[in-house]
Amino acid sequence: MPRTRRRGTRRRLTIVAAAALLLGLAVLASFALGSKPLAPGQVWHALVAPDGGEASIIVRQLRLPRTVLGLAVGAALAVAGVLMQALTRNPLADPRILGVSAGASLGVVLAIAVLGVGTLAGYVWFGIAGALLAGLLVFGIANRTRDGASPVTLALVGAALDASIGAVVAGLLTADARTFEEYRFWVVGGLAGRDTGVAAQVLPFVVAGLLLAAIAARGLDALALGDDVARGLGHRVGLVRLAGGAAAVLLTGAGVAAAGPIAFVGLAVPHLARALVGADHRWTLAVSALLGPALLLVADIVGRLIAPPGEVQAGIVTALIGAPLLVVLVRRARVVTA
Repeated sequence: MPRTRRRGTRRRLTIVAAAALLLGLAVLASFALGSKPLAPGQVWHALVAPDGGEASIIVRQLRLPRTVLGLAVGAALAVAGVLMQALTRNPLADPRILGVSAGASLGVVLAIAVLGVGTLAGYVWFGIAGALLAGLLVFGIANRTRDGASPVTLALVGAALDASIGAVVAGLLTADARTFEEYRFWVVGGLAGRDTGVAAQVLPFVVAGLLLAAIAARGLDALALGDDVARGLGHRVGLVRLAGGAAAVLLTGAGVAAAGPIAFVGLAVPHLARALVGADHRWTLAVSALLGPALLLVADIVGRLIAPPGEVQAGIVTALIGAPLLVVLVRRARVVTA
């Protein structure tokens, strides 16, 4: 048994290393590829010893901010997807299921329509605030029900809140054409047009969410066996669910506020991670935190290359990539269990 366990650990470490290598290649490609391709040597020189030339401007002012943001948002959405699926015991759950994405959308719309905010850096704080309030509202309502914050209750309350907030957002957009014009650029989802200030604003929330997710990981394994079994194993179910929920809300709020509601990263990546390393949440979270940003950066690169000199937003490309990937994973799962 110990030998089998060691073999399994070595295999998982190999997969983590491969995912880290894939992410490293995606980062390099994000710096090098675009309407103006750059050699790796030019990228390195621009990062280490900028000289004010064209390559330095492209790398440091255009590609560095979107790459850093892609790393943060990709990790945030992928890990949030793992947490949502664990908390609701729903394999189809993604960062939208607790109404957090809708809360971020409402915060952005109110910032535009009521306060006249007109910059992405200005939207971020309102998006995060809306996401946090929506998450608190969902958990507050769920805790006051007879079953408490159970998986079913969380999913139902989150779905109801998502629909309600969506209706409010639609009403505000219908009533104000200017707000709609501002909002539609954000809601497509992408990394273009974001400067280093946006990444700096969301990084503390992402780091806090990742730390909470790591703390809750072992307890999530126990929750997968049921609340009674988890309590029997010595876990405080309410505390684990609170830590996991807080992490999911922080990560979703930060990711959505900064880059818009990017599709499929939070849904497809957790399934891919589980297919590679199994259901242990410590490994699933680690692999998801590497594959999520890799997928988002690849989508951003593809968006730059398929329609030069313009580009397709990363949120559109992730949907085109993520949907077939999810279908393949589902088909593989059916074959394995048959």
